[in-house]
Amino acid sequence: MSRRRSRRLAVPGAEQGVNAFKAEVMRKEGYAVDPAHPDDVKYEVAKSLGVPLTPGDNGHLTTEEAGHVGGRIGGSMVREMIRMAQERISQREQ
Repeated sequence: MSRRRSRRLAVPGAEQGVNAFKAEVMRKEGYAVDPAHPDDVKYEVAKSLGVPLTPGDNGHLTTEEAGHVGGRIGGSMVREMIRMAQERISQREQ
């Protein structure tokens, strides 16, 4: 039996901004992203990695396979957030 995680963000109402950020980052990574459905990019990422991710139940995936997909997306977002923070810090120091 799989557990379902809550996908609520800590800041109410931030979903639109987070989705736009995710779409922008993944577009920069070379993926085709529909801004109305940025979560769909995970299927494109999975396909490029050879991971058999499908809509619905993916209980057959190994932790490693799921981690490859999530890591590619999340890692790209974290790198971009760090870059943005460093840029803001350097602007304050000037």
